[in-house]
Amino acid sequence: MIRNFLIYGAGALGQALGCMLASDGHQVTLVLRERFVEPIKTDGLSVTGIFGDFHIEADALILTTSIAGTEGRHYDAILLTTKSYNTRAAVQDLSTLQNCHCPVVSMQNGCGNIEQLIKVLGAERSFGARVITGFEIVRPAQIRITVSADDVHLGAGLGGTIPEQAASIAKAIAQAGLPCIAVEDVHQSLFAKLLYNCALNPLGAVLGVSYGTLADAPETRAVMDAVIDETFAVVSAIGARLPWQNPDHYKSFFYGTLIPATYDHRPSMLQDLEQHKPTEVDGLVGYVSAHGRASNIATPYCDLLGALIRFKEQQAGSR
Repeated sequence: MIRNFLIYGAGALGQALGCMLASDGHQVTLVLRERFVEPIKTDGLSVTGIFGDFHIEADALILTTSIAGTEGRHYDAILLTTKSYNTRAAVQDLSTLQNCHCPVVSMQNGCGNIEQLIKVLGAERSFGARVITGFEIVRPAQIRITVSADDVHLGAGLGGTIPEQAASIAKAIAQAGLPCIAVEDVHQSLFAKLLYNCALNPLGAVLGVSYGTLADAPETRAVMDAVIDETFAVVSAIGARLPWQNPDHYKSFFYGTLIPATYDHRPSMLQDLEQHKPTEVDGLVGYVSAHGRASNIATPYCDLLGALIRFKEQQAGSR
């Protein structure tokens, strides 16, 4: 039974999960930044939004700013919720946990994170989750869940089956209030999210607008269509499976189902730039550009968007 969770890199997503899991009776340790600790100790941790309201007092959580604060504790599962550019350091940190052999679930944006887990922790412990839900920090110690296009998909790094551990973790998350299902091929779900994120996040961040605003204008739709074409071609070239037969099939689902469900969402990349933080550009359009070069596939739109985001990062002092 999954009862004890360590959530490493607890920002908006990690704190929301921690609050919901603790409210459902789980023991939760949050490894988070120093600036979040005192507000949570003072006010507890709250989650509001589309899945209901949750609140937990600080004494029901274990709060620490480093992995050293978890020493000697037992965990049934570790949820990794850092930004993708911190994956390598986070995995190295987690590898120092003594006598810990529990599954580690990457719940991050972008592709390539699970591969880093497998390299350091081994395939049996390495899991992934596709999260296509919007979380934002309203103020310290309060998270709001704004939109959701689908359930969380959670599965083993080496797909093909649903291990008992994956099913148990997904069940715990779902029972805590965040819809989550275990799947046989989480990589398919992650590549599907890559299509979605590459089309929306960088362009929305460059222009400073919501997802729905991008879909409403023919000029920005044309750019998103081109990004989808490039991403679909690269994902197909590297041998990944997608649920859609071709880019046009995906675009019908993208504009007809995904955009309406997340119409008012502001890109996380835009929020990062506004807060003078690095973005996950290298795990999104940067990932497509890099694999496009390796596969001799031209990706001019992804290349341009990547360059523009890196420029904005430099202007914001975050790169």
